Amino acid sequence: MSNQQLKKILGNRDVLALAFGAMIGWGWVVTAGIWITEAGSMGAVLAFAIGGLLVVLVGLTYAELASALPLAGGEHVYSYKAIGRVASFITTWAVILGYVSVVAFEAVALPTVFEYLVPNYSKGYLYTIASWDVTFTWAAVGILGSIFITWINYRGIKLSTAITFILTIVIILAGVLLITGSTVSGNTQNMQPLFDKGMTGLLTVVIMTPFMFVGFDVIPQAAEEINLPQKKIGQLLIVSVVLAVVWYIAIILGVSRVLSPSEISNSSLVTADAMAKAFGNSNLMGNILVLGGIGGILTSWIGFYVGGSRAIYALANAGMLPKSLGDLHPKHNTPYKAILLIGFISSIAPLLGRPALVWLVDAGGLGLTVAWFMVGISFIILRKKAPHMNRPFKLKGGTTIGWLAACMSGGVALLYMPGMPSALIWPYEWLIVGLWTILGIILYKVSMAKYGKESVDKHMKDEINRVA
Repeated sequence: MSNQQLKKILGNRDVLALAFGAMIGWGWVVTAGIWITEAGSMGAVLAFAIGGLLVVLVGLTYAELASALPLAGGEHVYSYKAIGRVASFITTWAVILGYVSVVAFEAVALPTVFEYLVPNYSKGYLYTIASWDVTFTWAAVGILGSIFITWINYRGIKLSTAITFILTIVIILAGVLLITGSTVSGNTQNMQPLFDKGMTGLLTVVIMTPFMFVGFDVIPQAAEEINLPQKKIGQLLIVSVVLAVVWYIAIILGVSRVLSPSEISNSSLVTADAMAKAFGNSNLMGNILVLGGIGGILTSWIGFYVGGSRAIYALANAGMLPKSLGDLHPKHNTPYKAILLIGFISSIAPLLGRPALVWLVDAGGLGLTVAWFMVGISFIILRKKAPHMNRPFKLKGGTTIGWLAACMSGGVALLYMPGMPSALIWPYEWLIVGLWTILGIILYKVSMAKYGKESVDKHMKDEINRVA
């Protein structure tokens, strides 16, 4: 493997667009109706406020650690320094599950949005999965989109962030139009019922929120490529989280003010339909919203290629995965083999059909909450174990934020377990989690046998000392 290093080329605009764009994605267009239907309008708002609080607390711990240890892989480094090698792998492998799930989700979401822009384009029946018919043209749109996004990320992070910034502007404009239109033409009567299905409905939406908010942690993953003061890294991370919380709650309020519960239930793309109705049933405005949604698909898709590939790169560089996955492209300076691996998984996802949207949200959400729990624990331990470590963005209150973040993350993770009202679905969602776990164990064991624990520990200590 060469001695190439990732290049520090990302500025304020790049970092903020990368994190905010990754968090917004397509979920606000395709699943907003599910949130409102499951919990009621204010129930959905409350669920996202709870999820937002969790992410703000977790984000604060990330902000301190990212500014103190600005190395590729983020969680990989924090958990290693705090707990050790095995914990580091578990934490990073869990977060990669979340990232890869988002990437796969977007590959399924893209052909879904085409059904709004090009009705009845889905042709060429292939097979049925979970009572849903997969067709050739439907899958082809997702696969071609996946290849295109893989190419963008392969070409370098500067191209990725430039495209992300432009698309983020498009998303914001579409969202502002929806919120403005719903404020003028909507009414509070449509928001009934404010709460629905009691605690079950609330918890069902709460467990979706980690997947919707994930994206801020792309910043720590790309920390070695950020050309900013270390304290600024933590500040931008928190700003991106707060913006995302405000965004999701505003979208829920906008949709619920415009569409009645029956209209939401009968709509296949509620946010676009809400936009159209808010402007006098204008198909043009609905299509503008969909274009914003496509922008969200692409920004999230790009962002999680960055996060996922850098996390794989960090594990491979350390010797916890096959080291070839840590190779950097000689011209583009990207971890191109890791990008191609994610691209392969992304290209398979559309073959699972539209039901995979929910499976990926839930399975990926469990991986993310496990990783966030481990980061919270790492924060607490490092405050005790390394009290004098340089912390450019240091939180007040000792370990309190860390304990709150760990407890809330652990509590949400428990909601995915069997017997809970919002448990993962058998067999599809548990199969994703199970296969990912088995794959991780195999790769870790093989890598340890090949490279040796001493080599891994030496690499990690050298990396940490490099920024200490």
